[in-house]
Amino acid sequence: MSGATTSVELRAHNRVRLLRAVHDCGATRTRSQLTRDLGLARGTASVLAAELAGDRLAHEAPAAEHGRGRPTQVPGPHPDGPLALAVDLREDGWEVAACELGGHATVLGTAGHDGTPADALGPLGEVLRAHLARLGHRVVGVGVAVAGPVRAGGLVDVAHLRWRSVDVPALLGLGATVPRVGNDTAFAGLAEARRGLLRDARVGLHLHVDFDVGGVLVVDGRPLGGAGGMGAEFGHMPLTGGDAPCMCGAHGCWGMEVGANALLRHLGLAYGGGRGRARAEQILARATSTAPATHPTDGPTDGPAASAELRAVRACARALGRGIAALTNAHDPDVVTLSGLGADLYERALPALVEPFETGLMTIRRERPPRLAASALGWRGPLIGAMESVFDDFLTVRGVEAWRRLHT
Repeated sequence: MSGATTSVELRAHNRVRLLRAVHDCGATRTRSQLTRDLGLARGTASVLAAELAGDRLAHEAPAAEHGRGRPTQVPGPHPDGPLALAVDLREDGWEVAACELGGHATVLGTAGHDGTPADALGPLGEVLRAHLARLGHRVVGVGVAVAGPVRAGGLVDVAHLRWRSVDVPALLGLGATVPRVGNDTAFAGLAEARRGLLRDARVGLHLHVDFDVGGVLVVDGRPLGGAGGMGAEFGHMPLTGGDAPCMCGAHGCWGMEVGANALLRHLGLAYGGGRGRARAEQILARATSTAPATHPTDGPTDGPAASAELRAVRACARALGRGIAALTNAHDPDVVTLSGLGADLYERALPALVEPFETGLMTIRRERPPRLAASALGWRGPLIGAMESVFDDFLTVRGVEAWRRLHT
């Protein structure tokens, strides 16, 4: 139920419904299709589409292909319409993009940083302020994905960088524009639920592997954040039997065994502090490109012929598989999706991942195991999720009506 009690309220509600549908489908469905999807009368849909165009919220263009008669119209983003600024703030760099309704993202800039809050957030804030000044009236919000737990008010902890209660909004200094700050894996899970392989899953598990591994449970399209917004820190659970101290303060964290840091550590190379991503990617690519062929049903072996790099990659994949089995036994997901280096491990070292995953499952889980899949969103999940968080706030009656007042 919309809660609308007057014709004015109902029209405002239906404007948002139509705009939300345009965004969710990626601006690919025709007005006729959206009309049927939303159960609207054709005349109502026509009036709403005209209003959205007049308010610079949406713009209709002819479909690429149509039959005889009048061209079919496809509602999409207005050329002067709302934008979300989205940021993926990693342990060694950041990326900024401008995102339109429908989900198209245009990268505006990237940069590295030295791992300190000042060097990471100071220059990033300058870049965001410049884009806000340039795009001012179009920007409806800023979303920032960060590689660590996020508490109320945008306070962030990144163990590998020794960040403790870093006030991200304050250091960005965006004035009246208060950024929406969220955990990168939670945002990646949100993106997977909206535009990826978890879109139709009732219960999904999304795992994002970078320097270590993070995860989130997605139920009915919504990542579960816990009572304080810091739930699902799966990478800091003792899932693989280790007992090494982690910089988060716990011992035996799963993230110590999975990710770029683990690959570097296995080879006796320096790791931590957000350094070594390129070296880890080289290890993964070189090891798997020279690995001997194995039968899909054979378990991988790490005999004398296996290189140190290949053994490191397989150890990482096995630890990932064991952890996924433990989380599957606990949460019973329909689908498990992997992004970042997790997608690389899935595609390049699948036998090493699958064997411990399957043997780690309870018997009743083996009867109907979840589907394992690499995310089609690649490394863009956190950025896309940051965008979705902004549009979730905007695509409400309050948000859309504020835009209309400002632009009419």
